[in-house]
Amino acid sequence: MEILKNERKETNSKPLKEKQVNKGVEKKFENNEAKYFVEQNEKPKMFRINCEIDILSLVLFSLGVLTRMYNLEEPKNIVFDELHYGKYVSLYMKNTFFFDSHPPLGKQLIALVAYIAGYDGKYKFDKIGSPYNSSVPLVALRFVPAFFGSILIPTVYHLMLEAGLSQWSSLLAALLFLLDNAFLTQSRFILMESMLIFFSLFGLLSILKFRKYYSNPYSIFWFLWLISSCVSLTCAVSIKYVGIYTCALAVIIVLQDFWKLLSSDKVSDSALCFRFFVQTFTALVVAISVYLGVFYIHLNTLYKAGPHDSIMTSAFQASLEGGLASITKGQPLLVAHGSQITLRHTHGRTCWLHSHNAAYPIRYPDKRGSSHQQQVTCYSFKDVNNWWIVKRPEKNELTVEQPVDAIKHGDVIQLVHGITSRALNTHDVAAPMSPQCQEVSCYIDYNISMPAQNLWRVEIINRDQNGDIWHTIQSQIRLIHIDTNTALKFTGRQLPDWAFHQHEVAADRVIVQDDTVWNVEEHRYTKSGDQKEREREMITAEMIPTTPTTLSFWQKFYELHYKMVFANTESVQNHMYSSEPHEWPFMSRGIAYWISSASNAQVHLLGNMAIWYTGTLGFFTYIILLIVYLLRRRRQCYDLPPFVWSQFQKTGEIFLTGYLIHYLPYFFVDRTLFLHNYLPAYAFKTLLLVATLEHIYTAVSSYLFNYKYLRTFVLVLIVCWLGYVVFVFKTFLVLSYGTTDLTTDDIINLRWKDTWDFIVHKN
Repeated sequence: MEILKNERKETNSKPLKEKQVNKGVEKKFENNEAKYFVEQNEKPKMFRINCEIDILSLVLFSLGVLTRMYNLEEPKNIVFDELHYGKYVSLYMKNTFFFDSHPPLGKQLIALVAYIAGYDGKYKFDKIGSPYNSSVPLVALRFVPAFFGSILIPTVYHLMLEAGLSQWSSLLAALLFLLDNAFLTQSRFILMESMLIFFSLFGLLSILKFRKYYSNPYSIFWFLWLISSCVSLTCAVSIKYVGIYTCALAVIIVLQDFWKLLSSDKVSDSALCFRFFVQTFTALVVAISVYLGVFYIHLNTLYKAGPHDSIMTSAFQASLEGGLASITKGQPLLVAHGSQITLRHTHGRTCWLHSHNAAYPIRYPDKRGSSHQQQVTCYSFKDVNNWWIVKRPEKNELTVEQPVDAIKHGDVIQLVHGITSRALNTHDVAAPMSPQCQEVSCYIDYNISMPAQNLWRVEIINRDQNGDIWHTIQSQIRLIHIDTNTALKFTGRQLPDWAFHQHEVAADRVIVQDDTVWNVEEHRYTKSGDQKEREREMITAEMIPTTPTTLSFWQKFYELHYKMVFANTESVQNHMYSSEPHEWPFMSRGIAYWISSASNAQVHLLGNMAIWYTGTLGFFTYIILLIVYLLRRRRQCYDLPPFVWSQFQKTGEIFLTGYLIHYLPYFFVDRTLFLHNYLPAYAFKTLLLVATLEHIYTAVSSYLFNYKYLRTFVLVLIVCWLGYVVFVFKTFLVLSYGTTDLTTDDIINLRWKDTWDFIVHKN
């Protein structure tokens, strides 16, 4: 009976299914017919674009714009490092070369907007607090950092979504960036951090999107996100070199995915090698192209001589319009017997080989004795005592002969000081400040024969490019003392007052080093053999206006990077608002950016203490949870489901690693540091905090304890904490905008930590 009933049900259901199918077919046919009718009556379309608008992203961006660009022209004074970056923008406007140890992209973006706004670059950024005049388009100059600070907010939101977090957690992360006073302050002025952090996080976002297409290589989106990440990360590096830390994080993420791919038996060895080659080649080509493009624009825009030229070599200076008078035009090219030259230290500090009519002290403070001969130093200014005469040992007349007796690589010469007529010398006497090296002095008149101590061999180290003959400017040489086989060296040490605080020159047995490289800068041929006439020529020598010489982009690019990496740029020491890396997680010190001369209104860099301290707590919480999980998993106790554990690992791989990579290197930096140096690392710590909060809310309360009301309790705590974040943000807004007049009591009430040094100069 049951079988018959089932058969009867099946037979009754068949007509119904067939009717449904038929209706569906008829409906589909009607839709297709209607579609065909519409297409026949419409004009043909070449392509169709589907546009999706993320309302939440627009809201976040709008909030960023409202907070970052509100009252952007206030204060109308130079604020902190606007002093430096504003000068660079002004020099861009005048095509004048400047030197900065950081790459130029951030300055270029601001200069571009300033150019569009009609800025002429004539305003002098003389000191912090100076008022801007009407010729400065202040809103335009501050617009670029404010814009990137605004677009950073939705970028954080999408980054967290791409990292696998929920929409609510992603929104929370974006709000924390929005409500942090340090990010707000840094985005409102002519500073670089907002651009740096945006390009870093957007590059990381692109990398995470690129990972989604790892199983579908060589597709359009695979290339799109790979190129996008390379462009963005290279832009970060081109703003400040600390962007290289985010690049390192991106490389770690990609290599980790590739390492996992190696275990797959679905991909052949040749396919793996080809993918690695394509991926690496594309990344390198894009990154190198962007980086070179930035410096190509930089070097071609700044073609005029300026105040920073002296740090560059003679050849670089001579390539600038209006640079180094009497260098090229009317100046002999070949250095010969009888040449009058100035020898410049090629690398590092700018100074010229110098001597004067003063002797080394008989004894130094450490009781060592000297030769008591004429001092030889390196002097950082143009001076008549920088002139030397090149002499062949076998010739007594110092005039240049015809044909010119040019000096070549390997020739032995003497160098005669132009004013005192004494020959350059070294011997086995310890140098005054570098006792491991030999003293260099001027010993006797050149016409007294003591050749063993006065002979130097010329070694042209770049003769592959410029030939074996010693040329002005272009030839880089070493002078090797014949008797002691030591090289003339700039030691970099400053001499005491007995040498007028000039810099030490010594002779070093270590010949191959940058500090032993010199080049001829100014050059002319000796016309008279009479010493009085020679002295008159040197003293009355006129500077001849010149035209620029030619130097290729690659030569300029190499030299500029050499100086950026190795030049001894002076940094501010013992600044009252400097801080150490161990102080940053607890925000022990802020930075006074600006204070009004009429009231206590001021701009002071401080983060949102509620986020700052909770972020530090979240960092340690994640570390503790990670250790506990690893130990328990080692004991075969798997507390979390696989997908939860995978997400927890992913959080650490991206955000914890990112924080450590951006933070730990500063412990090994030997220069003055400030709180704003911590902001890139702090950005990753904030992201780690939100990811840890989501893990506690969803995983710890659900899988480890599974109490009925625990998740509700955690949620209430997060909401209350977020309310406190808003309160702190609002409280310290007066220090971010600097537009509110404050009394002494107001300042004292804002001093929540004894180590915060606010300025009070009005009652």
